[in-house]
Amino acid sequence: MKSGLVASLALAALLATVLPSPAQTPRKDFIWARSTAGAPLTLDGVLNEPAWAMADSVVIHMSQDTGIPGSGWFFEAGISPSDPTNATLRFLSVGNQIWMGAYIRDHSIGGSNVFNRFDGLLMAIKNHATSQRPAPPLEYFYSWWYPEDSLAALQVGRGPNFRGHWTGCEDNPSDCTRPRTAEEIANWDARYTVGGVTNDDKNGTQTTTNDWGYVVEMRFNLDPVGYDITKPAGDAVEFNVSIYDCDWNWPFQGIFSANRVWWEGPWGRDAFFHNVRILGKPSVTVSSGAAPNYPPDVRIPIADTFAAPTIDGQLTDPVWQAAPHFDIRFGDDALRASYPGMGPYRSGQYQPTVNANQAFVVDPGDATVRWFWKGTKLYLGFDVRDQVVQYINQSDRYDGFTVSLNDYTARGAENHQLVGYKLTFQVGPTGNALAQDELPPFISNGGAQVALALKPGTTLDTLGQTPDTGYTAEMWLDLTKFGYPADLGDHRIFLGIDLLDGDSYTPFTDSYGTRTWWQREFAGGSGAGGGGPDGPAWGYLDPNLHVTVGVEPPVAATGLSLIGSQPNPFQSRTSVYFSLPRRAAVTMEVFDLAGRRVARREYGEHAAGTSHVVFAADGMRSGLYMYRLRMREEGGRESLLAGRMLLTR
Repeated sequence: MKSGLVASLALAALLATVLPSPAQTPRKDFIWARSTAGAPLTLDGVLNEPAWAMADSVVIHMSQDTGIPGSGWFFEAGISPSDPTNATLRFLSVGNQIWMGAYIRDHSIGGSNVFNRFDGLLMAIKNHATSQRPAPPLEYFYSWWYPEDSLAALQVGRGPNFRGHWTGCEDNPSDCTRPRTAEEIANWDARYTVGGVTNDDKNGTQTTTNDWGYVVEMRFNLDPVGYDITKPAGDAVEFNVSIYDCDWNWPFQGIFSANRVWWEGPWGRDAFFHNVRILGKPSVTVSSGAAPNYPPDVRIPIADTFAAPTIDGQLTDPVWQAAPHFDIRFGDDALRASYPGMGPYRSGQYQPTVNANQAFVVDPGDATVRWFWKGTKLYLGFDVRDQVVQYINQSDRYDGFTVSLNDYTARGAENHQLVGYKLTFQVGPTGNALAQDELPPFISNGGAQVALALKPGTTLDTLGQTPDTGYTAEMWLDLTKFGYPADLGDHRIFLGIDLLDGDSYTPFTDSYGTRTWWQREFAGGSGAGGGGPDGPAWGYLDPNLHVTVGVEPPVAATGLSLIGSQPNPFQSRTSVYFSLPRRAAVTMEVFDLAGRRVARREYGEHAAGTSHVVFAADGMRSGLYMYRLRMREEGGRESLLAGRMLLTR
């Protein structure tokens, strides 16, 4: 541990150069890690290189917002802190490494074997190197928490330790006794200096004597976690940090307090709230001037030249034909990878256990979502392609949607983050829209409306005996009921949309439910401000982006082709995939090897592009079968496709 005098000089130089970040946009969830342009940094916990004085910084105060939507604070124990957390974090980049310099002003520094009664930093970086989606957070924990040994934890002058990823105790953070390997140190390392004496609030005297803080200098290697800030376009690292602060515990005093404050997310192993984007790019250096703006993830257009739609669930109003859209589809990794912002890494899907089983998904959830805003309302249109539309009063088997939306100003009573709402509707028992979760009170107070319509040929057959075509739905949300001012303030909006798809069959073990989400699965609900398993998209209700007739090109014709069936062989049901050049009604006929027709199914109209139908082999014996798809377009033109499938019982 370096002397207090050396630390004092370094910290004084740092304090003299704490400046606001240049050219910050209204977004508060990012910071630039400017390149040192080849200038080296020494990992010594001193921060005396000139580059640190030119780095972008963020100030984190207890009981003050560090940045919406995920930042907050929590009082863990004791009284309201007499020495509240006051920290400055700076970021730089050297090659493909992020460097962080933290100066935490603190009059009482130390640790213990009790969780939450220590000082330190709990951080996470989302792992973009894995194919798992949402991308999981990796924990980086540097603190004075020593649960293994209560006596050693209170040793005077003791320093912080490493836990989490790149340590020997990632899966058991209470057992970090072995030395770290060279590989672990190369991928994450830190040094510190302390102004004062840790675990001794008297600093070796007979009376209470204030410490004045500690400095942490830390580097993160991005190579093994899937980022590359050295490429010309740069990269955005998903990060969050929580600062733990325990005061007047060495010895315990009546003014003891323990608390934590975080920037966008409080945990190392969960990312329920949000993430900071640490931006790096070779051309953004400590001497390049104002950094580029960081735009919103999505821009939602205004429909000021269109009449508001009639909310009947039909999607027949002209505005819906012109409004921009995106798709949500279970099992479509390429589609998810095309989402804006951090959508490729925080969007995902989940299949819960249904009837003690996870059946093969023969009819994957598939929907198109359209949106715009007008006045103070956000409008959403949903077009669902579903061959088993059902009403079942089990949340894991709903057909419907969850829309996640954060309040504009309201904060949770405990965590102090922006409140999030889980606004769900399902297909109801009569084909209506049945509001669930936190949507009903907003409908009651005039803050929301939703309607649903079954497509032609669709019935609420929960046994899957006849193929459906799907349903459509319309929703508006009056944002003034979600804390927005009448002029919508700065027009920010935090969103996530989750497609709920349940399909039921006979036998019942073939039934399943899935959830597939764009950006965020759900908000925290009941004012918690959290959610899961990740944060929302940062959107902008753009008054200069207009819904205009003809702004979207028509769907490109993909040609007529048979893609095949899956699974094949199959035991009871299989999905047959194909592509259409134009909209057509689809019929499937199945023949045995003697040429006898053994089944015929009508599947209604399918749009141009890739599509599929689900075939149920009810009453058929094991064997090889031939099938024929007949496509009949408007005007009477017909096309045929043929294939084979093997049924095994």
